Amino acid sequence: MNSFEKVKNFLVELEYLIVNENAEEGVIIIDHQEEGIRNMILVCADPILIVEQHLAKIKNQSIDTYKMLLKKNRDIVHGALVLDETGENVIFRDTLQLENIDLNEIEATIESLSILLSEFTNQLMQIS
Repeated sequence: MNSFEKVKNFLVELEYLIVNENAEEGVIIIDHQEEGIRNMILVCADPILIVEQHLAKIKNQSIDTYKMLLKKNRDIVHGALVLDETGENVIFRDTLQLENIDLNEIEATIESLSILLSEFTNQLMQIS
């Protein structure tokens, strides 16, 4: 079984809704709205799995905003808050090794995002 199929099977087992997939590109998009996940992108880019979830577009691009985001990174168990190439969009991102990936690693990454959202939604709304 290739990495793409392995990751897809884990997501099905975890009961995430697969919204879209492209095996050729190694891309899977999932939803689980009860956990705040909407259009989460998982990319099998051997040797890593890239997991990204767009969280907010920053309207107040101040140093205080960026400091707040960096400080919050310290609390995140798996993954991190990052900015896209424009510097305007906050994204949750994690990378995992595909070679020995297992269900627990994927679940931990996604649960880390859910915890982040439960603790940080008000601050994200303030900056967006």
